[in-house]
Order: sequence, then structure tokens, then C-alpha cells
Amino acid sequence: MSDTFHLDPYGEPLRTEQDAADLVGEAISHRAGRVAIPVERLHEDFFRLSTGVAGQIVGKLAVYRVDVAFVGDVSRHVEASDAFRDWVRECNRGTHIRFVTTAEELDRTD
Repeated sequence: MSDTFHLDPYGEPLRTEQDAADLVGEAISHRAGRVAIPVERLHEDFFRLSTGVAGQIVGKLAVYRVDVAFVGDVSRHVEASDAFRDWVRECNRGTHIRFVTTAEELDRTD
């Protein structure tokens, strides 16, 4: 598995561990090693780290060794939360979790 599965930007917001499990199934069915999630598909709770939503989603994907890229503008959330800003910075230092503004930017990180 090495391709990226791009989640449709239209649909219910991802909020639960079950949503992440469903996403793992989609990635596997598309033989993808990475999922690109438009930030529009993330529930507002994702951006408040204290809710645990981001951890549940990222954790479930990590268990199945599916990398994740969050695609879109998160600057509003970065400006509103030091914790979220620090997490985004740490994620972007690694290779398994990325925050990018556009799909083209994601392609350049490969």
C-alpha cells in the first residue's frame, strides 16, 4: 500500500473512533497507505485537543499503519490554541501525520 486515498470533502464530519475505523476500511479497500482528509470533514471538536477527538482519529489510523494528511487551512485553529499550534508543528516534523494547505503541497512532500 502506498497510494493516497482522498476523502470526499462533502459528508458528515469525522468525530468518533468508529469514523476513523471506517476510514481505515476505505484506505485498505483502495490499497492506500495514506488518507488525505479535507479539514472541512473534521468536527470542530477535532481542533480542541482536550476533547480527545484528534487523538482517537489519529490513533486508530496509526494502529493500522495508515498515514494521514489533513488538507486545508487550519490557521484559525492554530491562532486560537497554543496546544493545537504545537501539535501541528510536531506532526509536520514527522512523516506519518501531516497538515498541508493544498493537495498539491501534499504531493510535494512525498
